[in-house]
Amino acid sequence: MKIIDAWIQHPTKQFSADPIFDSLNRWTGQTEVPEIPLEMTLAALDAASVDRALISAWYGPTGAMISNEDVTALVSQAPDKLVGIGSVDISRPRHAVMQVRQCIQEYGFKAIRILPWLWNLPPNDRRYYPVYSECVEHDVPFCLQVGHAGPLCPSEPGRPIPYLDTVALEFPDLKIVGGHIGYPWTTEMIALATKYPNVYIDTSAYKVKRYPPELIAYLRAHGRNKVLFGSNYPMITPGDCLADLAALNMSDEELEPFLWRNADRVFKLGMDDSEDA
Repeated sequence: MKIIDAWIQHPTKQFSADPIFDSLNRWTGQTEVPEIPLEMTLAALDAASVDRALISAWYGPTGAMISNEDVTALVSQAPDKLVGIGSVDISRPRHAVMQVRQCIQEYGFKAIRILPWLWNLPPNDRRYYPVYSECVEHDVPFCLQVGHAGPLCPSEPGRPIPYLDTVALEFPDLKIVGGHIGYPWTTEMIALATKYPNVYIDTSAYKVKRYPPELIAYLRAHGRNKVLFGSNYPMITPGDCLADLAALNMSDEELEPFLWRNADRVFKLGMDDSEDA
């Protein structure tokens, strides 16, 4: 069965060494930040039989942590495996719009991702709105983190209701993918994905054995077409994320949308052979 990983990043040493990740490094037992070659990332994807991985840029208030140009260079080294996801500087709205256009038109990226916790701004802040409009214009998804923040910063911007609820209501044509499940507000995120046709959830940053019961129930029932697999590599490898997949006792008809068909459709990756028949 095919697998698409909806959220990874290949960290530069500068990115991994950023003090904002000190708490995450402590949780994972990292005392020194190694330089990770792209071959290591590709090997982790191959070990989990991942066919395609959406690899993300990171922009925050201090600038690019992983630039769009970095991602372009990585994708160029493994174009059959990696799919670029851009990011932008929302503190400069007009520049952010130009960045979105460059990401889509020049770099061929399939989505834009911004992390509300990194900016300490909920997604209904006015600074996001030019980006949303431009994503709709180019028919690409907007991706973000939902739920609590692992780094030592406020988690409130990651709460789905009321912030993301407002965005989905005001931008009904914008595809929204909320990564990291939304815990401890998982039920709120499920409610939004149920309420809005344009809202999706990805499971990045969670191993299968840590999926909240309400998410598993949603995944197996009316949310079958709304949940995407993600790992958040290198924090967790795709293999570790999928290690307990069999314990869910899901049929192939239930697993296929989760593991790849939903991501293929949402990000327009063109992997569904049946659509070409």
